[in-house]
Amino acid sequence: MLILKFYPFGYSIKHTSLYICMKGVLSLLTNVMQEIVHSLVRVMMRGSEYQTFCKCEQCERDIIALSLNTLPAHYVTTEKGRTAVFERLNTAENLEWINKRIIHSIYVVGKYPHRN
Repeated sequence: MLILKFYPFGYSIKHTSLYICMKGVLSLLTNVMQEIVHSLVRVMMRGSEYQTFCKCEQCERDIIALSLNTLPAHYVTTEKGRTAVFERLNTAENLEWINKRIIHSIYVVGKYPHRN
């Protein structure tokens, strides 16, 4: 997951969650959909069905970004909320819906891979 730390004079990017600092208040936001998509893309790209597709980090990030742009964000602020949203999203019907968007993104990015 991506961490953006916003400061008065800019921001820094890290990995895991989204931090927003406003007037001295720091709140932690986690996009559960991003965690699910990231995990599914990693598993799918290492499977036999997608052996012919580029597996570089840039292509993988592009697949994740394109997939997330077609899916709703599900932000939470607590571990309890994360668990509840994860359980709600982790159904056969929702995973099929998420997988369709990921597969579409794999084929779109696969047309223009970042091979050197």
